[in-house]
Amino acid sequence: MPNSELMPIGVFAQRSGLTSSALRFYADSGLLPPAEVDPISGYRYYSADQVARATVLRQLREIAMPLSGVEAVLGSGADEASRLLDEHVSKVVGDAAAAQQKAAVIKSALGNVPGLPITALKGPVLADAVEQVLTATAHEPGMPVLAGLRIEASHEAVTLTATDRYRLSTRTLVPTEPPRQTWAGTVNGDELRAAVAEIRRSALVRLEAVPHGIWLRVADREDRHCRLLPEEFPDYRLMLVSLGEVTTRVTVSKDLLLRALEEHPGERIALHVAACGVNVVSADDEHPDIPLSATATGQALQVGFELTTLYPAVSTAIGPDVMLDLRGNDQPVTIRSADRGDLTTLAMPIKSAIPPEKDDEEHP
Repeated sequence: MPNSELMPIGVFAQRSGLTSSALRFYADSGLLPPAEVDPISGYRYYSADQVARATVLRQLREIAMPLSGVEAVLGSGADEASRLLDEHVSKVVGDAAAAQQKAAVIKSALGNVPGLPITALKGPVLADAVEQVLTATAHEPGMPVLAGLRIEASHEAVTLTATDRYRLSTRTLVPTEPPRQTWAGTVNGDELRAAVAEIRRSALVRLEAVPHGIWLRVADREDRHCRLLPEEFPDYRLMLVSLGEVTTRVTVSKDLLLRALEEHPGERIALHVAACGVNVVSADDEHPDIPLSATATGQALQVGFELTTLYPAVSTAIGPDVMLDLRGNDQPVTIRSADRGDLTTLAMPIKSAIPPEKDDEEHP
């Protein structure tokens, strides 16, 4: 007779969430042998101590972990099990991305529609522009378009734009060949990121539009396909034309500003602009303000930012000096190169917890 503390396979199946047939399979594979087997009937019994192992086994199989991986996780300590889980998830995500790419290529070929040539760009220039503009993207549930990059080709130029609602970054490129016609589409940002290495090593990249995607055609290398996002891209031009008048303009060394932001201990930052330059202001008395030499015109002003918003906007600017156009402490700040206008980023300020400076006089 089985131990009264043991439970029959049917009860254990309910407790663990595994079916009786699955329990028999895992018993035969050695992953979850029963605590006791009736020698006459062959009926299997399990102990309450086995519920936790069975539950973890079920969860691992639900994320498509192979039996060898399940065995390794169940036989490992917490740290090693975590590493194995991360490794498995990374492989699953990579396989899914590869499958998406292949499916998109197959769908493009099924229509038997010839690609529409858009334009040609220098590979290293395009790669840099993609990386710079994609810093303004975000993965937000319900708004996948915020993770995309908008490509717009006119007869004179190609414009790349991205926004996560806290930043908006746009860069204009001069193509090596005039675009053959106007075209616009929002491209999957993750797939563009994955293509950057190939783009950078290619002297020339030709953009070709196909249904639901674009091809990045390169010589002597594998062409890359990126899917188009069907969602409507935010009307960023409306936001640009509705910006208020610039009240304060400051030009400061990009490297010095980045170093000050890196040294700042908090998650929020405040810039105080005055005639003498720019101060990176701390919220407490323990950390002194960091003064930076700068050229400023207009009103003295203090503006607060999340560090994660301001730092990427400054770091992707082109050239040694950045120009900040400020419109008040609650309006978007325009950040661009002091001598080149082809990359522009808008950063949204926050209501800073740092007290404003008392000296808010205008300066020349």
